[in-house]
Amino acid sequence: MARGIPVSIGGIDFPRKGDALEHLRMMLWRYSPGDRVAEDDAAFLKAALPRHPEADDKIGAGVDHFLVRSDEYGKQCFWVVRTDSSTDRFSYKSLV
Repeated sequence: MARGIPVSIGGIDFPRKGDALEHLRMMLWRYSPGDRVAEDDAAFLKAALPRHPEADDKIGAGVDHFLVRSDEYGKQCFWVVRTDSSTDRFSYKSLV
């Protein structure tokens, strides 16, 4: 039987990658499009964002805060708002 791959993000240890993905999915759906992500969730996202395959581009000038908005396909996703006020979307699935 296959064992799960443990993941640690922002001081939280998950027994399996799937558990970390579920945590992020539940976080996303706590918000409505247009909502600013609360500070505790934002701290977790800030710790997770360097795991993104395009982290340098996503972080850019630095992270100011996070929003939940819809993408061009109408799907709800996280958006990073950088310190220079530019924005970019990212999928939580890319963080694990």
